[in-house]
Amino acid sequence: MTENKNLVPLASSLYPSLEELTVLSPKEQRFFRFVHRMNQGRLKDFWTWCQMLFGRLWIDICTYNLMKLYGLENLNTIDPTRPVLLVANHRSFFDMYVVSAMLYKNTAWKKHLYFPVRSRFFYDSWLGMFVNLVMGLWSMYPPIFQDPKKRLFDQYSSRCLMELCRNGAGNVIGFHPEGTRNKNPDPYSFLPAQPGAGKIIKETQPQVLPIFIAGLRADNLSKQVLGNWTGGPKIRIHFGACLDMTEFYAMKNHVRTYKAISDYIMTKVAELGENDRALYAPETKALRGSKEESLAKSTTYP
Repeated sequence: MTENKNLVPLASSLYPSLEELTVLSPKEQRFFRFVHRMNQGRLKDFWTWCQMLFGRLWIDICTYNLMKLYGLENLNTIDPTRPVLLVANHRSFFDMYVVSAMLYKNTAWKKHLYFPVRSRFFYDSWLGMFVNLVMGLWSMYPPIFQDPKKRLFDQYSSRCLMELCRNGAGNVIGFHPEGTRNKNPDPYSFLPAQPGAGKIIKETQPQVLPIFIAGLRADNLSKQVLGNWTGGPKIRIHFGACLDMTEFYAMKNHVRTYKAISDYIMTKVAELGENDRALYAPETKALRGSKEESLAKSTTYP
């Protein structure tokens, strides 16, 4: 196994060409250069330390009465000498940040967090930069512009993301195979899996850890934080074990293969969702309450 010191610089050396950079606006270029710098070398180590200490702490303080974690034993299936791709359903803007805090809380190995994001807002406004600092400590990187005029820069972002998934002990990359946030009120519904996640997995072969998240409010974060002390819906995170993807690696590099991989990992996320449904779905609670009521009525006392 190649040592970490030989792996990390590979990702750090990736930088867009002048041609790729010039498709961005001057403000986008400045913002990208700054965030890129924050994700290199000692600066990345510093922000990782801040995430481990302060980022984890404030999320823990705001959710300790609400948080329910399942499958923590599956975190032991992660090999800290290799990159790990976290794949999860997407219900709120804060999914991966809460997951990363719980990962820091329940594992001791050194991590470098990366959460690729759509550049709109995060890389074209000062408010977006502020949110990147406060919520992600600059880990919302690399940016994906998804603008036909900036497709050239997205080629760089794709290379960067691939390298982070291929090399780097402790690299933790958060990814949502659905591609966008699911606004369906049913927490056990999913959007179609996009082939992008499958392409990354096929070409880089990272560890793949499925996660199901429920209970995070996308509409009123302040009310949810207040509910930590006044009472509110539980935040549930179910961790699966790292997946065996061997059968897919023998397949041809083709969009059908990528889609098959994405569909497969989403079925694993959905299986974790079924575990949650068995505990928290309204119909489950109603059935449990009915059984308890029937038991109480049938019980006789001397």
